Amino acid sequence: MQEQSRYSDPEEKLMRMHILEEMQLLHEKIRAAKVDSVVHRLMLLMKSLKVLEKKELDCHSNHTAKKSDLEAKIIHLEEKISNNCDSKSLHDDLDHCISISLEKLHLAKKDLAARLRMVLSVKQQLEDVPSQSELIQYERRFSELNMTIEEIHRQTRKYYATYNALLELKELMLKETSLLNSLNSQFQDAISDTAGRLKLIDSMEGILKGIKQKLQKVQEGIQADQRVCNTLREKYAAAAASQRHGSSLLRALQEEIARNQRLKSELRSRNAATPCEVEVIGSL
Repeated sequence: MQEQSRYSDPEEKLMRMHILEEMQLLHEKIRAAKVDSVVHRLMLLMKSLKVLEKKELDCHSNHTAKKSDLEAKIIHLEEKISNNCDSKSLHDDLDHCISISLEKLHLAKKDLAARLRMVLSVKQQLEDVPSQSELIQYERRFSELNMTIEEIHRQTRKYYATYNALLELKELMLKETSLLNSLNSQFQDAISDTAGRLKLIDSMEGILKGIKQKLQKVQEGIQADQRVCNTLREKYAAAAASQRHGSSLLRALQEEIARNQRLKSELRSRNAATPCEVEVIGSL
């Protein structure tokens, strides 16, 4: 026996070392494969499974204990009945058992009602969650509303731009009318002497300078709008090219799907024809 234990200890050490090496290799493979999250989830599921198994065992043992208790009570009552026990004591025992059973039934009904309320609450919460078709409908409606809002926003910007342009044109026309009225009223007095002519020339040069500045400002605005327009045209061209590429890919996909379906139908027809050929060859 000592000789056997002396030989078995090194074998156990070797087996333990071999098992530890295999566990280390498995841990390294798990780290290399980057499945730590999967392993963690698996461990959590295993723990939850163990908890559920423990609950099942506890419930089974509880039911077993209740069953044995009820069987013992039944045996006790049967013994009393067989021994011709006093009917009053038997009646009292039965009343006591019935009252206890009714109390348990009442508690079980209350527990069942509470669970039903909980189930109804969960069902209501589940019904409040929109389904896939409802989500698709909501998404389509939100898309339509977004398009409508964008159209209204575009029209509003257009109206504001038109209003600002007309307001600016009105201001220019008012200035022009005021200038013409001023020239009409003061022209004869201004050209009658040299000082008046010089003052008129200076005034006209100031007006011309203001008009040039205004014209330059308008041209800068036109150039900015032109740059924005060019950018939008480039984006539109890129989007159109992307749409054409997507359409070509969709047509290619549809052609491949049709080709795949055709090949599948041909394969089914060949597979269906093969047993008939085998039967003909067997009959020959």
